[in-house]
Amino acid sequence: MGTDLRLALIQTELVWEKPEINRKNFSRLLNDLSGKADLVVLPEMFTTGFTMNPDGINSQEGERSLSWMKDHAQKLNAAVVGSILYRDNNEFYNRLFFVFPDQSFFTYDKKHTFTYAGENEHYSSGKERVVISYKGFKICPFICYDLRFPVWSRYRGDYDVLLYVANWPKPRIEAWDTLLRARAIENMCYTIGVNRIGEDTNGHLYPGHTGLYDPLGKKVAYSEEKEIIITSINLKYLQDTRNRFRFLEDRDGFNFC
Repeated sequence: MGTDLRLALIQTELVWEKPEINRKNFSRLLNDLSGKADLVVLPEMFTTGFTMNPDGINSQEGERSLSWMKDHAQKLNAAVVGSILYRDNNEFYNRLFFVFPDQSFFTYDKKHTFTYAGENEHYSSGKERVVISYKGFKICPFICYDLRFPVWSRYRGDYDVLLYVANWPKPRIEAWDTLLRARAIENMCYTIGVNRIGEDTNGHLYPGHTGLYDPLGKKVAYSEEKEIIITSINLKYLQDTRNRFRFLEDRDGFNFC
């Protein structure tokens, strides 16, 4: 039935501000994925948790985490994607890396820093949207708070998949579920949302709710607790759905900044 892309969505607890320990924990999970996935998705800031203390993290940890992602992408023969705390030219970014099996990569810097938690006071905001071609699919990645801003993610005829990585807390988890489904419906695309689980040092609880929604908003895969979710997306189904229901042809235009 056309081209499938196999996904491994990883939601797990994160050890606060301990990159080496988190990399080891994720290595344990990824070692079981050989031959099972084409794309492995990790949560937002998967090596530190959602810390507002970037100065307290060794400045070399960003490069170490990127090297770790490259190694696992090569070993698994799969792309690995997730965001990390990254220092670049003396500025800190919540930066997503999409690493290919050949160890080349694309980056996306979080556009909408989470002012409610003061992220804007510690991290520089990204300026550019990114669309990545991989195994026949065009994937548009975003980070957590970006999910609340539909104009930034609006379909411009340029992608098949929206991908969100997050540290989305329990008190607002209904918004997470609702907005992921809404982004899928309004853009007639697959939408992937990968959250973390557990509790951080600040007492915030994270309930998972990692999921995959199809271009009509149907829940394809979902879990609140399972650490590894194996699922897939199908390009022919996406194309057939868009051709049958031509809602996108009637969409409004926006002026993007």
